[in-house]
Amino acid sequence: MTHTFAPPPEHPRLDASDPGLLSAVSSGQARLTPEQGLELMRGATLLSLGRWADARCRALHGPIIRTYIIDRNINYTNVCTARCTFCAFRRDGDEADAYTLEHEQIHEKIAELVEIGGTQILMQGGMNPDLPLDWYLDLLSSIKARFPQVHVHAFSPPELIEFVNFFDPPGPTLEEKIRWVMVRLQSAGLDSVPGGGGEIFADPVRRRIGLGKCDAEAWLTTMYVAHTLGMFTSATMMFGHIEGYADRVHHMKLVRDWQDRILKEAGATERRSDEATKGRGDRATEGMGHYVSFIAWPFQRENTPLGRVKDWGAQVEDTGAFPGDVVATLAGDGDPRAHADFGRRVRMSGSTDYLRTQALSRLFLDNIYSIGASWVTMGPHIGQVALKFGANDMGSVMMEENVVSSAGTTYCLDEPVLCRLIRESGFVPAQRDNVYDLLRVHDGAESPDLRVSDWSKHRTKRLHIERAAEPIEAALTVSAK
Repeated sequence: MTHTFAPPPEHPRLDASDPGLLSAVSSGQARLTPEQGLELMRGATLLSLGRWADARCRALHGPIIRTYIIDRNINYTNVCTARCTFCAFRRDGDEADAYTLEHEQIHEKIAELVEIGGTQILMQGGMNPDLPLDWYLDLLSSIKARFPQVHVHAFSPPELIEFVNFFDPPGPTLEEKIRWVMVRLQSAGLDSVPGGGGEIFADPVRRRIGLGKCDAEAWLTTMYVAHTLGMFTSATMMFGHIEGYADRVHHMKLVRDWQDRILKEAGATERRSDEATKGRGDRATEGMGHYVSFIAWPFQRENTPLGRVKDWGAQVEDTGAFPGDVVATLAGDGDPRAHADFGRRVRMSGSTDYLRTQALSRLFLDNIYSIGASWVTMGPHIGQVALKFGANDMGSVMMEENVVSSAGTTYCLDEPVLCRLIRESGFVPAQRDNVYDLLRVHDGAESPDLRVSDWSKHRTKRLHIERAAEPIEAALTVSAK
């Protein structure tokens, strides 16, 4: 059945901590204003946020099943024109460890994924100006010819914007140029677009940390085009650096607004309340997509230029409000000159701040179905706790990861351990696909974790990291992000 989409009503006069308001939000009957979201971010207790976020998650997903996906993160090149201060992965192209994978190398990686039951590749890379459009089209068509069953989730918005810059497609507007490129990629085999490169949308922050990367409007327009072409995508946020709390809320607000737009245009609602309908529930009308998930993770500082910035409070002169909070506004248009130390101090995010931010995203993003736990950055057990703070998905079981691990994070788990973490949180683990349809529900004795008799064989092993001029390794350990 098709429904006319109408967002829940807002009640701006109510205090954000009003139990009636939060009860209505958790049941999908009310929507938080940005001001209320900021009030919760700053003032709500951790357990209160978690309790209401968990209630919202259970209203959408039920009390039983929590999911994961088996995929492989293939970073096809680390050559990149951008100079993001938070990145330890990028290379200019002339370094000894700069690389671009051959198509056959990528095929070998996919074959290894298929051998362990994987269903998707998450393919992202640096923005490499030396790769022509035909390189990507030939790659996609060759993947679909050899692995038609594998979902290709590839090329984040910043990459696609650089494709526009590199390939100079026809069209009077950015949207039409993006569409020209994306239609060709989709015809060659692109199934959906990942939400990488979201970082923080507020312009003062993005200009400081994302040098050479597209702005918020271009990022959101790219996803809008993907949605009009029928793709189901993710949205992301990287926080815990120079941004203020209002910047996080502003970021979520833009995601919510653009989701409202595509759902209204599709003439459908994002209602998903019955586990029996699997992941998609009532989707947008035929031919239209939307955001199916939101994943937020804290900045990882090791080996990055931004990581060398001093922590706020490390200097005796660091008094008063954090510079990012002074600059930040709910409109995302703060004046970077409002604090002399803006961009020169970071406020790193620990476990409590991470859980608070994730819980708020579940409550604020009432039109987004899935919230993912970012245990690859926070560690497996915080990811496990995140399932009680609004997350319904433990992310991907991956065979490699190169970007986050370049910044020092290398948490690795295999499928039985991931299932065990979900089960020990009080849920039944289930493998899902890109659109959150359930592939296998592990409620029997043959479940990956219930078949294990010796857990010592499932300890963390070294994650596969791509290196230049090295043979591809058979990755026996899987990881998640």
